[in-house]
Amino acid sequence: MSEKLRIVGLEEHVVLPVLLDAWARAGVPRIPQLGYGDEPFARRLRDIGEQRLADMDDQGLDVAVLSLATPGVHNLAAADAVSVAREANDTLAEAVAAHPRRFQALAVIPTPSPKDAAAELERAVTQLGFRGAMLYGRTGDRLADDQEFDELYAAAEHLRVPLHFHPQTPVQAVQDAYYAGLPNGLGRALATAGLGWYYDLGVQYLRMIFSGVFDRHPGLQVIAGHWGEVVLFYLDHIGVMQDMAKLERPLADYFRQNFWVAGSGTVSERYLRWTAEVVGTGRMLYSTDYPYTFGTRPGGFPFLDTSSGVARSFLEQAPFTAEEKAAIGSGNWETLTGHVAAALHADGRPRTGDRA
Repeated sequence: MSEKLRIVGLEEHVVLPVLLDAWARAGVPRIPQLGYGDEPFARRLRDIGEQRLADMDDQGLDVAVLSLATPGVHNLAAADAVSVAREANDTLAEAVAAHPRRFQALAVIPTPSPKDAAAELERAVTQLGFRGAMLYGRTGDRLADDQEFDELYAAAEHLRVPLHFHPQTPVQAVQDAYYAGLPNGLGRALATAGLGWYYDLGVQYLRMIFSGVFDRHPGLQVIAGHWGEVVLFYLDHIGVMQDMAKLERPLADYFRQNFWVAGSGTVSERYLRWTAEVVGTGRMLYSTDYPYTFGTRPGGFPFLDTSSGVARSFLEQAPFTAEEKAAIGSGNWETLTGHVAAALHADGRPRTGDRA
């Protein structure tokens, strides 16, 4: 390519001290995968400065859109979720202000308090300049299609910003029924990053469609990682249920009009081609799932390693035109969220409102 490809990563995780403290109070295990401790991985997850920038350079990533690691504040009590979300968003805004050419952010939304969720999204977009929000599917025992979240979805539709959903661990009953009893800790791994995450969230996407979320909010835009959370691979088969659900549109149309799909660091050309065939390159975005896919770790999968320039080379070598690669790398993201950037001052500050 004659011109350098600009790449924006949309699923670039971080944990902040306020979140770690809140998780600890809620009884969340203090493990490196969540950012606790002094292991290199945990330090990377907490870093929003020089280490992260160096790793972005190593990957070939121009911009990282920061978001909290799963499950964000979804597992907190309502009052804690609201205060932690506000503080976390203010901290993320400071990180973006320190490196406005390298960082953007997705808002932390206190879904345990639905009445506050929409308000915090509006504050994050109009006052902090965030380009959308990261959600995590289930909030307690409420799934993403619960009508309590309609105000949040209406706010996202009104603001014209996307909601990026990330999986979280299936409920304990599902883990016990389908993943328990395997040796060497495989059950827990299979229930989460191995497979369970993706089924858990993919089913919620279908529930959102079948329960009418997108019929009530036809302009709502959702970003799905991990190549569509399994659903795209069964879309033709699931489509036989669209008449039973009395959908206003064919099932596939919802994915081609309301969803954007990224790979979350899974550098698989087969998945890349399939996604392009199902939703088109005009609906594809990019992400590396940092730091979960950075570097080779014991027991890791080579196709999940986005270090040493792999994040860039994977897209550069994709079987698409230069224009399609540019769209996937950053153009589609600008089409989706560029109006938020247009509302900012040259120094990255919002044109309206204060950060208070």
